[in-house]
Amino acid sequence: MTIDIWSDIRCPFCYIGKTRLEQAIAEFEHGSEVTINWKAFELDPTIKTDLSVSTKEYLAQQKGMPLEQVDQMFAQVTQMAQAEGLVMDLEQSITANSFKAHQLSYYAQSKGLQNEAEEALFQAHFSNAINIDDVEELVKIGIQIGLDADKVRDVLANDTYTRAVEEDEAMARSIGVNSVPFFIVNQKYALKGAQSKDYFLETLREIYKEN
Repeated sequence: MTIDIWSDIRCPFCYIGKTRLEQAIAEFEHGSEVTINWKAFELDPTIKTDLSVSTKEYLAQQKGMPLEQVDQMFAQVTQMAQAEGLVMDLEQSITANSFKAHQLSYYAQSKGLQNEAEEALFQAHFSNAINIDDVEELVKIGIQIGLDADKVRDVLANDTYTRAVEEDEAMARSIGVNSVPFFIVNQKYALKGAQSKDYFLETLREIYKEN
């Protein structure tokens, strides 16, 4: 069973959805047969990394929302994350472009470490207020999961996986993906959003029976 997941490192619901899916796979009787492929998606491809602009200010401006409403949204998402055992500090997360982070994820995939990369990137962005657009920070994340520092630098300097990221995003547009997380199981069954663990588990069982 293969699950393709379109996701952005900047998307808190993607992190929550990843965690819930992993919980479901852990309980799934055929979990060892599941392969996950992460696909790149940028919530805002035009975003400029700016350490002087808080995520709250960025979202308020982008969505045309008052800061108080963003505070409420942050509180709701933080509570959802806590229910899954995740630590999210949305207030401190850095307004950063995620394109380089997606390239790191692709390089990690070539070494069989993509899921580890995604987890480390989510933690860096949401829990540790790390700039995921900073090459040296990405090198540290690569080292953390077992990648070679110089090779990570080379990959990012040479845009080795730029085309792969762009192809993911083009595919997302072609199949109508306009929000993430977005899951496709066995290249056939589409699931949208950070569904509950039980929903994921029931769906995996049903699809397994059909195949």
